[in-house]
Amino acid sequence: MSALNELYQEMIIDHGRRPRNFYISEQANAIQEGFNPLCGDKLTIYLTEKNGVVENVSFQGSGCAISMASASLMTEAMKGKSVEEVKKLFDIFHKIMMGEKNPDALEALGKLSVLTGVAEFPSRVKCATLAWHTLMGALKHQTKIISTEDEK
Repeated sequence: MSALNELYQEMIIDHGRRPRNFYISEQANAIQEGFNPLCGDKLTIYLTEKNGVVENVSFQGSGCAISMASASLMTEAMKGKSVEEVKKLFDIFHKIMMGEKNPDALEALGKLSVLTGVAEFPSRVKCATLAWHTLMGALKHQTKIISTEDEK
Protein backbone atom coordinates (compact mmCIF):
# COMPACT_ATOMS: atom_id res chain seq x y z
CA MET A 1 0.00 0.00 0.00
CA SER A 2 1.37 3.42 -0.94
CA ALA A 3 2.01 6.09 1.69
CA LEU A 4 -0.80 8.19 0.18
CA ASN A 5 -3.28 5.30 0.41
CA GLU A 6 -2.24 4.70 4.02
CA LEU A 7 -2.81 8.38 4.82
CA TYR A 8 -6.25 8.25 3.17
CA GLN A 9 -7.16 5.10 5.09
CA GLU A 10 -6.01 6.66 8.38
CA MET A 11 -8.10 9.78 7.69
CA ILE A 12 -11.21 7.71 6.98
CA ILE A 13 -10.67 5.66 10.15
CA ASP A 14 -10.15 8.84 12.20
CA HIS A 15 -13.31 10.52 10.87
CA GLY A 16 -15.24 7.26 11.25
CA ARG A 17 -14.27 6.90 14.90
CA ARG A 18 -14.37 10.59 15.81
CA PRO A 19 -16.75 12.27 13.40
CA ARG A 20 -16.66 16.05 13.21
CA ASN A 21 -19.87 18.10 13.32
CA PHE A 22 -21.67 15.22 15.03
CA TYR A 23 -24.43 17.07 16.86
CA ILE A 24 -27.99 18.30 16.54
CA SER A 25 -28.02 21.90 15.38
CA GLU A 26 -30.86 23.85 16.97
CA GLN A 27 -30.43 26.62 14.36
CA ALA A 28 -30.98 24.33 11.35
CA ASN A 29 -33.59 25.52 8.88
CA ALA A 30 -33.61 22.20 7.03
CA ILE A 31 -33.49 18.72 8.53
CA GLN A 32 -33.33 15.56 6.44
CA GLU A 33 -33.17 11.89 7.36
CA GLY A 34 -31.27 9.31 5.32
CA PHE A 35 -31.17 5.53 5.43
CA ASN A 36 -29.06 2.84 3.78
CA PRO A 37 -31.04 -0.40 4.24
CA LEU A 38 -28.22 -2.58 2.84
CA CYS A 39 -25.74 -1.56 5.54
CA GLY A 40 -28.09 -0.20 8.21
CA ASP A 41 -26.61 3.30 8.13
CA LYS A 42 -29.04 5.95 9.44
CA LEU A 43 -28.34 9.64 9.74
CA THR A 44 -29.98 13.00 9.99
CA ILE A 45 -28.49 16.11 8.38
CA TYR A 46 -29.04 19.49 10.06
CA LEU A 47 -28.54 22.32 7.57
CA THR A 48 -28.46 26.06 8.14
CA GLU A 49 -28.62 27.83 4.79
CA LYS A 50 -29.05 31.59 4.46
CA ASN A 51 -28.96 33.73 1.34
CA GLY A 52 -27.69 30.84 -0.77
CA VAL A 53 -24.80 29.96 1.55
CA VAL A 54 -24.40 26.92 3.79
CA GLU A 55 -23.65 28.55 7.12
CA ASN A 56 -23.62 25.31 9.07
CA VAL A 57 -24.17 21.61 8.54
CA SER A 58 -24.04 18.88 11.15
CA PHE A 59 -25.31 15.34 11.52
CA GLN A 60 -26.36 12.65 13.96
CA GLY A 61 -26.77 8.95 13.40
CA SER A 62 -25.06 5.62 13.27
CA GLY A 63 -23.42 3.55 10.62
CA CYS A 64 -20.28 1.96 9.31
CA ALA A 65 -16.92 3.75 9.35
CA ILE A 66 -17.24 4.79 5.71
CA SER A 67 -20.69 6.30 6.20
CA MET A 68 -19.63 8.22 9.31
CA ALA A 69 -16.34 9.37 7.75
CA SER A 70 -18.10 10.53 4.60
CA ALA A 71 -20.66 12.54 6.59
CA SER A 72 -17.92 14.01 8.78
CA LEU A 73 -15.68 15.06 5.88
CA MET A 74 -18.63 16.35 3.88
CA THR A 75 -19.92 18.55 6.73
CA GLU A 76 -16.46 20.06 7.20
CA ALA A 77 -16.13 20.82 3.50
CA MET A 78 -19.57 22.33 2.93
CA LYS A 79 -19.54 25.05 5.58
CA GLY A 80 -19.29 28.47 3.99
CA LYS A 81 -19.92 27.20 0.46
CA SER A 82 -22.64 28.57 -1.76
CA VAL A 83 -25.51 26.24 -2.60
CA GLU A 84 -24.23 26.19 -6.19
CA GLU A 85 -20.73 25.13 -5.01
CA VAL A 86 -22.31 22.38 -2.88
CA LYS A 87 -24.27 21.09 -5.88
CA LYS A 88 -21.13 21.09 -8.05
CA LEU A 89 -19.16 19.16 -5.43
CA PHE A 90 -22.04 16.69 -5.11
CA ASP A 91 -22.07 16.14 -8.88
CA ILE A 92 -18.30 15.61 -9.00
CA PHE A 93 -18.31 13.25 -6.01
CA HIS A 94 -21.31 11.28 -7.27
CA LYS A 95 -19.80 10.80 -10.75
CA ILE A 96 -16.56 9.51 -9.24
CA MET A 97 -18.48 7.14 -6.95
CA MET A 98 -20.32 5.84 -10.01
CA GLY A 99 -17.00 5.01 -11.67
CA GLU A 100 -16.14 8.06 -13.75
CA LYS A 101 -12.38 8.65 -13.96
CA ASN A 102 -11.47 12.33 -14.02
CA PRO A 103 -8.16 13.53 -12.50
CA ASP A 104 -9.29 17.18 -12.63
CA ALA A 105 -12.34 16.30 -10.54
CA LEU A 106 -10.13 14.87 -7.80
CA GLU A 107 -8.38 18.22 -7.49
CA ALA A 108 -11.74 20.01 -7.20
CA LEU A 109 -12.69 17.74 -4.28
CA GLY A 110 -9.59 18.62 -2.28
CA LYS A 111 -9.60 16.81 1.08
CA LEU A 112 -12.79 14.99 0.09
CA SER A 113 -10.78 13.00 -2.46
CA VAL A 114 -9.77 10.64 0.38
CA LEU A 115 -13.22 9.07 -0.06
CA THR A 116 -12.88 8.34 -3.76
CA GLY A 117 -11.10 5.03 -3.20
CA VAL A 118 -14.46 3.67 -2.02
CA ALA A 119 -15.53 3.63 -5.69
CA GLU A 120 -13.34 0.53 -6.07
CA PHE A 121 -15.72 -1.31 -3.72
CA PRO A 122 -19.21 -1.15 -5.27
CA SER A 123 -20.89 -2.63 -2.20
CA ARG A 124 -19.64 0.34 -0.11
CA VAL A 125 -20.51 3.18 -2.50
CA LYS A 126 -23.95 3.67 -0.96
CA CYS A 127 -22.30 3.98 2.45
CA ALA A 128 -20.14 6.83 1.15
CA THR A 129 -22.92 8.62 -0.73
CA LEU A 130 -25.70 8.45 1.89
CA ALA A 131 -24.76 11.71 3.63
CA TRP A 132 -24.36 13.47 0.29
CA HIS A 133 -27.79 12.46 -0.99
CA THR A 134 -29.28 13.38 2.36
CA LEU A 135 -27.66 16.83 2.21
CA MET A 136 -29.12 17.35 -1.27
CA GLY A 137 -32.54 16.37 0.10
CA ALA A 138 -32.12 18.95 2.88
CA LEU A 139 -31.25 21.65 0.34
CA LYS A 140 -34.46 20.79 -1.55
CA HIS A 141 -36.47 20.69 1.72
CA GLN A 142 -37.70 17.19 0.93
CA THR A 143 -39.95 15.53 3.49
CA LYS A 144 -39.48 11.91 2.44
CA ILE A 145 -36.64 9.93 4.07
CA ILE A 146 -33.73 9.64 1.63
CA SER A 147 -32.94 5.99 0.88
CA THR A 148 -29.88 4.71 -0.93
CA GLU A 149 -32.22 2.31 -2.67
CA ASP A 150 -33.73 5.31 -4.49
CA GLU A 151 -30.32 6.54 -5.76
CA LYS A 152 -29.77 6.86 -9.49
